[in-house]
Amino acid sequence: MSKPLTLGAMLLLTTALHAPAAFAQDTGGHPPIQSPVATANPDAGASPAAEEPGPDAADDTRVDVSAPGFDSSLEIVVTGRNIPNVLRATPQVISVLSTADIARTGEGDIAGALQRVTGLSVAGNGFVYVRGLGDRYSLALLNGLALPSPEPLRRTIPLDIFPTAVLASTLVQKSYSVNYPGEFGGGVINLTTAAIPDESFLTIGGSVGADSFTTNQLGYTYYGSDSDFTGFDDGTRTPPRILRDALNSGALIAEGATFSRRDIQDIAASLVNAPTTLVQRNNHIPANFGLDLSGGTAFEIGSTRVGIIASAGWSNSWKTREATQQTGGLNTIASDFRTVRTDNRIVVNGLLGLGVEFGENKIRWTNLYIRDTLKQARLGEGYSLSVGDPDPSQPPQLIRQGTAWFERQLINSQLVGEFRADPWSLDVRAGYANSQRESPYERNFSYLYSPTVGDYVNNLTATGQTATVSFSNLNEDVYNLGADLTYRFPNDYALTAGYAYLDTKRDAYRRDFAYRPANALGIAVSQLRPDYLVSDYNIYTYDILLVETSALAGAAAYEADLTVHGAYAKLSGEILPGLSAEAGVRYEDGKQSVTLIDLFDQGGLVQTPALKNDYWLPAATVTWNFAEDQQLRLSASKTIARPQFRELAPQLYLDIESDRQFIGNPFLVDSELTNAEARYEWYFARDERVSLAGFYKKIDRPIEAVATFATGGTLQTTFANAPKADLYGAEVELQKYFALDGLGGDFFTPRRAVLIANYTYADSKLKVGPDDTTIINDSRGQRPATEVFGDGDRLTGQSKHLVNLQLGLENTDRLSQQTFLLTYASNRITNRGPFVGDIRQADIVERPGLRLDFVAREGLEIAGKEVEVKFEVRNITGEDFIEFQQDDIRIINNGYQVGTSVSLGASVKF
Repeated sequence: MSKPLTLGAMLLLTTALHAPAAFAQDTGGHPPIQSPVATANPDAGASPAAEEPGPDAADDTRVDVSAPGFDSSLEIVVTGRNIPNVLRATPQVISVLSTADIARTGEGDIAGALQRVTGLSVAGNGFVYVRGLGDRYSLALLNGLALPSPEPLRRTIPLDIFPTAVLASTLVQKSYSVNYPGEFGGGVINLTTAAIPDESFLTIGGSVGADSFTTNQLGYTYYGSDSDFTGFDDGTRTPPRILRDALNSGALIAEGATFSRRDIQDIAASLVNAPTTLVQRNNHIPANFGLDLSGGTAFEIGSTRVGIIASAGWSNSWKTREATQQTGGLNTIASDFRTVRTDNRIVVNGLLGLGVEFGENKIRWTNLYIRDTLKQARLGEGYSLSVGDPDPSQPPQLIRQGTAWFERQLINSQLVGEFRADPWSLDVRAGYANSQRESPYERNFSYLYSPTVGDYVNNLTATGQTATVSFSNLNEDVYNLGADLTYRFPNDYALTAGYAYLDTKRDAYRRDFAYRPANALGIAVSQLRPDYLVSDYNIYTYDILLVETSALAGAAAYEADLTVHGAYAKLSGEILPGLSAEAGVRYEDGKQSVTLIDLFDQGGLVQTPALKNDYWLPAATVTWNFAEDQQLRLSASKTIARPQFRELAPQLYLDIESDRQFIGNPFLVDSELTNAEARYEWYFARDERVSLAGFYKKIDRPIEAVATFATGGTLQTTFANAPKADLYGAEVELQKYFALDGLGGDFFTPRRAVLIANYTYADSKLKVGPDDTTIINDSRGQRPATEVFGDGDRLTGQSKHLVNLQLGLENTDRLSQQTFLLTYASNRITNRGPFVGDIRQADIVERPGLRLDFVAREGLEIAGKEVEVKFEVRNITGEDFIEFQQDDIRIINNGYQVGTSVSLGASVKF
């Protein structure tokens, strides 16, 4: 165990932290450098050392896709002989990643693989941006059914919690078709789980990794519980019964008629103290480890084929960040902190699937469990003008410490039936999913340097001298039903109709407490380190009370509900030889509400009416297959984007990725989108293609992230509807293989070089008139939209340039791949600038920048067993993270070094 960090040791923080990065000198400007896409690896159950499909593989290779109204057996474009089947099967603009495509990237989760797809980028922990539109405009489905998010700040699920091992394919559709839900902005990402393996298999794998900025370097942690390494608390963090009873009493926990001073002290003393409070220095942060196990079998029962597939995984990783975090005033830096934060992330996942095939019919029952736990410790120093002017001749004005434990869990069970009996086909889907996010014992302490005392003090009452603890919990249930019926006419026209039902229910609470003494604390007590300061002895000796501060900044609890009924019909077929079309319309009726819960019967909560809207959403696509290997697609549609619960609910949450507080705005309304796209595709050789597309979107009432300042100068993010916006752009994609047998020799003869590249240009403009208004949920209420948004500003979350490049070698006879992967995303706005008085500051901008990775995969046979070895180097260029404002001065809202990571893994097939 690391040596405990006492309050005296905190003074060493100035010299003990990692050397600061020179963010202030970085302009954030990079030229558009190129980056990757995706390509090849065996399907589940295939031998890693076996032959993979080479350039002469059969053209009818099928990818397993399970989505509403999707039938990969339909070949609508009959003349497109060189166009892959899964692309012939749909007139929409799609990208499909098979297990082979995902494997080349070497990514352990699907979010990493998706950022290689044309027009896609990933922000934070696995939230996918499609064509520069934020994650709120992306729709993620599992086998065609909706997923809840274990993140309170997102409705879409973070895709980095999905191990690639549990997936058979990933479909990205960027043009809308009415068989999908109407909430379609940038695109839909449909994940299909593996159902029936090609053959029985059992694979055991493991990996070990290191990070140049974290592994064996200085970081911080805290004890927590004995079982933290598993991702499961052993009960240490379970709120004590006396606190649970008080929370359920319906009364504010404060000294008064309901609770006596002794009651409040007993509650404070019942909390687990040192294990959740004492931050400890660790000079040698451990390496990263991971284990995974997968297996499956298939057998025949008469003419029926039955398959079982299961997988389980556990990973334990560490990441240390030394961040510069500033906020701005009027041409000045209002606060400036340097914070070292260490995250210990443990992910546990499991999948159990049962598949049944008889004839052209398939039934799959999928059960998925994912638990993503983050244990976080932080220690920072700096100043805030809200506390007072800093004295450069003295030690840092403030020292802040925090500990947290975030448990995020997803349980999903779904049953999908896909039945074919020419000329009919029927898809039936039902699913239930539950997500939870629990955060017990979020603790924060702030100490102020006293020149008089010559030490840091915390009297628990003065500005800059605080101790708080919070308990929060979120639970969400999602119920899905859907049915799609298709009739195929003798002339190959297909008529499809379907119905979908979605019911999402969320309840969330957050209870905040502050330690407050009944009487002034003496200097000797206020100098104690955090766990001594709020110890049982001090609580009873110096009358320190635990005072509830819930709802001082938003609602302490809320319930949210979204119910959607959708029905659609579409007709598709070949109008003329080589010319096909699909046209349809979807009717969707939705009711969305966020109800604030008055836990303390105090009244005064302002309830907003539910959003009740129904829409007719048409969509049409025309595909001209004017040559055997070329086609042109034109599509147009109308879609919507509803506010997310986190955008509506006025409850305060800390986003663990951006280190920023978020609070919702209950006055938001739906956004409506008009979409158009044209796309040219040329499949000039097997597995080789080039495509060029242009797209346009008109958005009414887009929802934008807006920064504000809370009490004490804390930077927060809320949301507001802008009047209108236009988004437009173009993208180009190339995939090409080069045979190397002409170079001669045993090494080059079976190999080919791989070039996969794509580039997306996207731009957007807000349209804001002098008579437009908006509400950002502050005391002013409705205000002119020109005060919050600038006419011609880009949408938040939108990068102008996205580039991917993959360069590599692969053996066409066996598994042997060496690939360089490069991604680049240009600057994007994350928040509209906050107000200082009546003056709006510059927008907050993130620089995703350039990332270069290398992945090598090799299939071997050792002791008669098939072994796959994988070596990865991530972020070779050491690209840093920075989020900043640029006005007369530069404000670094959040900037830190990321470091280069290396990992080595191996899996053995039995």
